[in-house]
Amino acid sequence: MTDKIELLQNMRELYGATPPAVSFEFFPPKSPEAEARLWDVIDTLAPLKPRFVSVTYGAGGSTRERTHATVTRIKRETDLTPAAHLTCVQATREEIQAIAQQYWDAGIRHIVALRGDAPDAATYQPTPGGYDYADDLVRGLREVGDFDISVAAYPETHPQALSAEADLDHLKRKLDAGATRAITQSFFDVDTYLRFLDRARARGIDAEIVPGILPITNVAQLKKFAAMSGSIIPAWLSKLFEGLDEKPELRNLVAAMVAAEQCRLLMLSGINHFHFYTLNRAELTQAICHILGVRV
Repeated sequence: MTDKIELLQNMRELYGATPPAVSFEFFPPKSPEAEARLWDVIDTLAPLKPRFVSVTYGAGGSTRERTHATVTRIKRETDLTPAAHLTCVQATREEIQAIAQQYWDAGIRHIVALRGDAPDAATYQPTPGGYDYADDLVRGLREVGDFDISVAAYPETHPQALSAEADLDHLKRKLDAGATRAITQSFFDVDTYLRFLDRARARGIDAEIVPGILPITNVAQLKKFAAMSGSIIPAWLSKLFEGLDEKPELRNLVAAMVAAEQCRLLMLSGINHFHFYTLNRAELTQAICHILGVRV
């Protein structure tokens, strides 16, 4: 009984508190039909007044033009603050700076600066004449303009890092180079993020480290993504979704509960900004935000 009373008290404190800030990630559409669906999603989520919305950049810069078109349209046609992803791969420093200048001239002031992935799943190699890593890219962007720059962080360690400490050192270099904040890769164990945050603070990193939240829409797809990114899917999470492959409505209810509880626990630890990987779908993200008090 005592545990139940304590849980209810925690919930009252949480849901009576100021709602957290949120931001959303989209990916650029590949077809006119996908573009129409994306704009329906943007129209649905825009009233939640996110701090910013970011648009991804495909491996090898494969969506460069579509990313630019989506970001500039968001800037032109909405009141949202768009952030453009930009990577180091398959472009020289001059080409990247030219792209950054185009964004600056279009009024885009926020860049998500990433090393990026090699095309065709090849081992990453710096592009000759390009920026080697994300910290180099951050310094280059600072030469173009006074951008608000977000970079990536990996609570479970980047799969290509030499060690967890080396990965943390690289994060510090990106922030020391002029990045404003870090946004984490998705994770599902709250303690993993909190331990990572403690290690970062002990390392002298005092910038905001925003948790990246991935609402679960497809468990099989999630497992493939986790295998590539090095993310861990806890056994309890897999068990929650057993038998739900052919029950989309029930699966979505469970997914909303999982993500909302993840955010609730983080809020109890003082976290007040969440970045949602929307996968260009609105319903789950909208439901989670409603539970957290982020409403129209």
